[in-house]
Amino acid sequence: MNQNFASKISNFFVNYFSMTGQLVPQSDAEKSIRDGVSFKGTNIVILILAILIASLGLNTNSTAVIIGAMLISPLMGPIIGLGLGVGIHDFDLIKRCMRNLIMAAGFSVIASTIYFLISPVNEQHSELLARTFPTIYDVLIGFVGGGAGIMAIASSNKGNVIPGVAIATALMPPLCTAGYGIATWQLNYFFGAGYLFLINSVFIAFSTFIGVKLLRFKAATTAETDRAKRVMKIVYAVAILTMLPSLYLTYDMLRSNKLKVEVDRFINDECRWDGTQVLSRQFVERNGQKYLQITLIGRAMPTDSLELALDARLHFYDIQNTKVLILQGESAAANQSQNNLANNEGVRDIYQITQMTISSQQKEIDSLKSVLRVQEARQSAGGEVSPEVKVLFPHVKELSIGQSIFANVSDATDTEPGKQDTVNIALVSLTQKMTQAERMKFKEYLKARLGLKEIEIFDVPRSDTKQ
Repeated sequence: MNQNFASKISNFFVNYFSMTGQLVPQSDAEKSIRDGVSFKGTNIVILILAILIASLGLNTNSTAVIIGAMLISPLMGPIIGLGLGVGIHDFDLIKRCMRNLIMAAGFSVIASTIYFLISPVNEQHSELLARTFPTIYDVLIGFVGGGAGIMAIASSNKGNVIPGVAIATALMPPLCTAGYGIATWQLNYFFGAGYLFLINSVFIAFSTFIGVKLLRFKAATTAETDRAKRVMKIVYAVAILTMLPSLYLTYDMLRSNKLKVEVDRFINDECRWDGTQVLSRQFVERNGQKYLQITLIGRAMPTDSLELALDARLHFYDIQNTKVLILQGESAAANQSQNNLANNEGVRDIYQITQMTISSQQKEIDSLKSVLRVQEARQSAGGEVSPEVKVLFPHVKELSIGQSIFANVSDATDTEPGKQDTVNIALVSLTQKMTQAERMKFKEYLKARLGLKEIEIFDVPRSDTKQ
């Protein structure tokens, strides 16, 4: 009973997945692939026109135009030919496909670069940005798309598979984005898009190679066994090395998505108050510290205590090394106004100039704060060293350390009238007068202990001091 049931299930799948009578002869499939490998004359012209169409689509953020360019493009030919050449050990075909693919990619990038150099519109749209961050999912798309492509070529009923593969694997837009990166000198776009094109090309070819093996295409009669083995090792090595960076980028993407989910959960669970709502949230970094900036609208709340309370809850949502920064009232309105200005093309230049001014002022404020911290440290230095002074110099009863500005009282003989000089001074009250050697020792100690180049010591007599 169990054997009959298993046999029926097996026959069911065999009948549905059987390709008997549906595959064309190997010679016909090879001819179809080899005809698409060549890049001369009309193929080059069509390729350049397709690149210009794709560039226009990216420039105008039009998905329909980009899809049209992918349908026109003949780029699939040498990539599938490369997989066929590796599969049947046709080394001349491999060389021809590599040469044609490199030439096609080069012409494409040059054409798109020229277009974006002369285009008056160079905005970064979503369709353009989507071509700069490849992940493991792009590897899978290329691999599965290549499999569908070789199956369609080997099938007598091709249908719309090849156009669909061209759209799904999206070979043209990355080359356009690479040209945009060169034209605007944004090399992160160039390298990101170039890597995406490499992923698509390598894994379409790799999937074609596996398909050729599964379809049992016969190897070329002139194939050299040792050379074929070396080529196979190179193919696997290239596939693995191409895939590795995408794994890291995928991990980074998943980590960012997880952080976004946790932040949304944190906002929904912890930021619920009567009369106050969260307007926006974003991550910002200031002086090396990461902040979750939350903008509130509605009834004003005590900012400091609210930030402390929310900071204590962050670790429950796996949000590490981050502090909460609350914006509300005038600060929230100013922040929202800046965001609106940033999105308004008409006043973007004014916004950028304002941001530069604010940045310059912030640097000046930070510099002044640094000076103030140094001053405060100098003023408190007397209290810090007093325990050591008590042991090393028992004659010192009281000590004050600070800075004073000495101004030159000018007269007719002065070469630099009104010149000012900042001097580090130590005011000391002594229980017993120091010798010259003790005074020099005390001075050297203060210079070394406080990290000063020079310091002047002044006695401040007190009524109970022995003279």
